[in-house]
Amino acid sequence: MSKENKSKIDTSHIAGRTFHNEDYKKDDQLSSGLAETHEQVSDNYAGYPGDNNEEESSR
Repeated sequence: MSKENKSKIDTSHIAGRTFHNEDYKKDDQLSSGLAETHEQVSDNYAGYPGDNNEEESSR
């Protein structure tokens, strides 16, 4: 895709998109990304230890 064509793509529908539970079941890149990010935020908020958790890495 040329630079000229990229600038003409309407991405306004993507900018306002938020996570929905159905995103876990969808195959498109946007839904997958939102589902993964939602999972990471949920885990962090709930306090589950992860790879980058300072408390976990200091043990």
